[in-house]
Amino acid sequence: MVTIAATAEDLDWRGEFRNPAREALFRRTMRAHDACQLRHALVVAAGLFLAFGLTDYSLLGSSHDFWLLLAMRISVTLMLLLLALAVRYRPALAQAPLPVNLACLLAISGLLLTVPLRPDGIWISLASLVAASMSLYLFIPNRVPWMLAGNAYLIGGLLVAMRLWAPLPGGVLANSLLLLGFVNLLCWMTVTRLHRLQRAQFASLADARSVNRRLAAELEERSTLERRLRHMARTDELTGITNRRRFFELAEQSRREANRDGTPLSLCMVDIDHFKTINDRHGHAVGDMALRVVAARCQSMLRDSDHMGRYGGEEFVIALPQACSITAGGIAERIREAVSRQPLEINGMILTLSVTLGISCVEPGEGSLDPGLLRADRALYAGKARGRNCVVTTPRSLAAGRSSGSAPAPMPGRAAAIGAAAAPAGAPVGGRLPRHP
Repeated sequence: MVTIAATAEDLDWRGEFRNPAREALFRRTMRAHDACQLRHALVVAAGLFLAFGLTDYSLLGSSHDFWLLLAMRISVTLMLLLLALAVRYRPALAQAPLPVNLACLLAISGLLLTVPLRPDGIWISLASLVAASMSLYLFIPNRVPWMLAGNAYLIGGLLVAMRLWAPLPGGVLANSLLLLGFVNLLCWMTVTRLHRLQRAQFASLADARSVNRRLAAELEERSTLERRLRHMARTDELTGITNRRRFFELAEQSRREANRDGTPLSLCMVDIDHFKTINDRHGHAVGDMALRVVAARCQSMLRDSDHMGRYGGEEFVIALPQACSITAGGIAERIREAVSRQPLEINGMILTLSVTLGISCVEPGEGSLDPGLLRADRALYAGKARGRNCVVTTPRSLAAGRSSGSAPAPMPGRAAAIGAAAAPAGAPVGGRLPRHP
C-alpha cells in the first residue's frame, strides 16, 4: 500500500512540501485556521499599537510630535482592523502575500517612526521591535521567506533610525543587534520545526484517510462479492429462480408454519413436455431458452407467498402455502394455460411449449416434505402417462394411505380426456423421486 507520510526528503528548508501540488493542498486545508490566526493577530497588534500612545504621552506630553505619533498609530490601527475585517469575509486573503505583507510593512514602519519622533524612548522602541520580530514569526501565518524579509526590513530600518536620530554606544548597539539576531534565529528554527510538524501531521492524516478509503472500498467489494455469492448459492443460474437447495429451505419453513398453524400446504411438480425432443432437434441453446421462458411464465402466475425452485433438468417444484388441493389446482391450471397459450419464437422458428403438473397436499403430522413430494411426482408421472399438458391432483385417499393403488385425480377442463391410471408399482420412498421422459 502506497503511503504519503512526510519524510525529511519531502520537505525543503522552509519546512514546506517539495511537491507543489501537495503544498497547495495543505495550504487549502489550513486556510480557515490561518484566517482565524491572522484576524486575532491583527486585532491584538492594533490594540497594542494604539495602547502605546499612552507611553508616547508620558514621554512627549501634548506636543506636536505626540500628535504626529498618535495620528500614525491611529492610521496603522485602522489599516490593521480593516484587513482583519476583510479576512473575516474572505479567508483566502490570509494566504495572499500582498495583503499580509502590506499589513506587516505598515506595522513595522509605524514602529520605526517612533524612533525619530520619540528619541528619548529608544529602549521602549527596542523592546517593541523585539516583540514585533517575534510576532512576525509566531503569530502571522506567513511563509518563511516573507518572514525573513520582514525582519530584515525591521533590523535595517532600526539601524538607520538609530544612526540618524538616536545613536547608541557601540557596545549597546552590538548587544541590541545580537539580541535581534538571536531572536530571529530562534524564531526561524521554531517556525521551521512547527511547519514540519504540521505537514507531517497533515501527511499522516492524509495517509490514514487514504487507508480508510481503501479499506472502505475493500469492504464494499467484499460485501458485493458476499451478496453475489449468496445470490449464486440461492439462485439457479440459468433460469434466475430459486435453486433446489434454497427451495427446500423455504418449503421446509412453510411446512413447519403449516403444522403449527393448522393451515394447508400444497406441493406442485412441473415438468416441460417433450423437453428432450426440443434439445435433440433444436440444440441446447433453444432448450435453455425454453427453460427460462417456462420458468418466467410459471413465476408470473404465483402469489407472493409461493416458492418456486428448479428441481433438476426440466422439472420445477412449487410450494403453495395456505392452498388446499382445489386452490392449488386452480393455480396449476393457470400456470398450464400461461405456458401453452403463446408459442416460443426463436430465429423465425415456432416452438410449442406445454407442461404437465402434479399436485399433492402435505398432510398434518408429516415430519418432512418427502412424502408430499413423492405423491406429487406420482401424480406428475400419471399425467405424463395420460398424454401430458394437464394437471393431476393426488386424491386424499392416496395421501392418507388408505388406498395405495388408487389413481391421482385429473383436473377437468382443457386437457385431453384422462382415463384411470394407478400409481406405478415399486415407487421409491424417502424423497428420491422417479425420473421420467
